Amino acid sequence: ISLTTRKLCKKWQNMSRALLLCLAYFLGAHLLTYFQINGQFIWSWFKDHPLTLCLFGIPISYLFITATKYSFIAFNGLLWPGRFVGFAIGIISFTAFTSIFLGEGINNKTVVSLLLASILVCIQVFWK
Repeated sequence: ISLTTRKLCKKWQNMSRALLLCLAYFLGAHLLTYFQINGQFIWSWFKDHPLTLCLFGIPISYLFITATKYSFIAFNGLLWPGRFVGFAIGIISFTAFTSIFLGEGINNKTVVSLLLASILVCIQVFWK
């Protein structure tokens, strides 16, 4: 294998690792944000302690900042792809969490929104 090929393989590995970390951090941030904001509809403690829940803002901010850092690396210094990926993960995770924890069904409008969010992620990840 030539030196150029090895460098390309190494770069692809770093980009793939950065993309996976980006996705993981965005998912974690959206999960915590979901409970911070919507936990009041699931548990009474959350409804009774909104100021305490504000403290979750610090680790949530850290997760979003770190996700953005890894998306910047994964997309070769571009910010827009990471923004779309974060948005799409938010839409997809919100749909799943709301269905699981609050029993809201998925209607046609939600299905179309999920498809569009998935298409956004695919465009940003696979369209070079």
